[in-house]
Amino acid sequence: MKKIVVLLLAAAALAGHARAASAIDFRMKGDWMFGFGLVDTNYVKKVGGNNVKTTDDFAALQRVRLQMDAVASEALSGTLYFEIGDTPWGRADRGGALGADGNNVIKVKRAYLDWLVPNTDLKLRMGLQGVTLPNAAGGSTFWDDDAAAITASYAFNEHVGLTAMWARPYNDNYAGERRPDGSMRNVNFLDNVDMFMLSVPLTFEGVKLTPWAMYGMIGKNTVTGGASSTYYDYGTRPFVMAINDPAINANTGNAIFNANMNKAYVSAVYAGLPVIIDAFEPLRIEVDLNYAYVESRGRFDVRNQADGQIRRGDSRREGWLAKALVEYKLDWGTPGIFGWYGSGDDDNVKNGSERMPSFSPAGYFTSFIGDGFGWGTHAGRAYDQSLHYGGTWGIGAQIKDVSFLEDLKHTLRVTYWGGTNSTKMTDYLGMTDATTTVGVSPAGFYLTTADHLVEINLDSVYQIYENLDARLELGYIINGIDKGTWNRSFHHSSYSKSDGYKAGLIFTYKF
Repeated sequence: MKKIVVLLLAAAALAGHARAASAIDFRMKGDWMFGFGLVDTNYVKKVGGNNVKTTDDFAALQRVRLQMDAVASEALSGTLYFEIGDTPWGRADRGGALGADGNNVIKVKRAYLDWLVPNTDLKLRMGLQGVTLPNAAGGSTFWDDDAAAITASYAFNEHVGLTAMWARPYNDNYAGERRPDGSMRNVNFLDNVDMFMLSVPLTFEGVKLTPWAMYGMIGKNTVTGGASSTYYDYGTRPFVMAINDPAINANTGNAIFNANMNKAYVSAVYAGLPVIIDAFEPLRIEVDLNYAYVESRGRFDVRNQADGQIRRGDSRREGWLAKALVEYKLDWGTPGIFGWYGSGDDDNVKNGSERMPSFSPAGYFTSFIGDGFGWGTHAGRAYDQSLHYGGTWGIGAQIKDVSFLEDLKHTLRVTYWGGTNSTKMTDYLGMTDATTTVGVSPAGFYLTTADHLVEINLDSVYQIYENLDARLELGYIINGIDKGTWNRSFHHSSYSKSDGYKAGLIFTYKF
């Protein structure tokens, strides 16, 4: 807490000095969030008769975000955005234990400069900023996260614009290789990831579409450089295609071996076409088409869990995803249907993965498996996820913003999930770790064509004051994962599965 006070005093002193020295206008905004949750996402209860539950069901935590804008004019401003937390109540290393003077996690979430090129309408933003690739119908399946970047945007007229971006999410994190004499070599060598994006926003009466494409260069040492684990989860890591993807899983003893991964850089291509049609109000239609490809970095050996034989796998990834949403706004609420279909892995590891690779997505069709609100009440749990929908398909129905009392709104949603991955691919997952839940990773579920889930959401928001609201999220997942299919991953050990549930209460104060 002392660090927070010092930080705020320093910001206040800086603001006061700037007002005295020039015509800079300082503006503050932010939010406080407090979450209390009862959650069970242990979809596997027992393996070989042993109980595998290792986490508490209940948790309480909080988070604070503070943003300061230094505005010189409409043509020039700077933004500094702090995040304090998440702070689980009672946890000493996060400052939530008795005395509350532990090491609170204080982060510079964003720090960027906005400016116009003189005598033009070209807008530039440079620095740590929020990057969200164009999307529709349930959020971005590629990238919705903070990163170091330069973004340039220009509007030719009211109908046509152009946006270009260079982002460097990873660089200089590679510790190097140790020589026999103990010294290090190749420190920070070939460990950068650079992304180049171009989009063309098109706006016409009742129709908006934004075709876009992104090219990426991924250095071979990025994957061993100690970068964020999310980089591994979503498929940009060339040969570790995603946590719980077939052909890998170092967490469960089926790691790649005899790998031939010597290419200095691999290329990645991402593209999308989001379309929003509201020309027929109150009818609204959203469609989003996505494609991605990550070049093969090489081949590797991996063991088939069913027959014990070694296969030669490929690190190539290529896939696609289509999703859509149709809503009809009425006086009493907004009924709608939504759905998606993503390509899945075939039964051959020799040709790589057919799941669409992603970078740092944030799918939010649903609010249990997906992340409809954006903040969960249990940090690090397998729900409220940054979801990419790869290897799955689904269809759902919802009724949004139904109100029976003033300032209180409800959303009811039922979703059926299926898988598009071959059942044979569970042979390569090697899920021998008893604490690992079937088919679950931080990026979502790995579902085969024999699996299904049913997700039920009931979310309510009560506006207590103009700046304070309370959100209650209730969710239940009916677990239809096929035991016969996943027996091979558990080396035919007996295991029991169960449903999942959550009840989360979140208070948010925004100013």
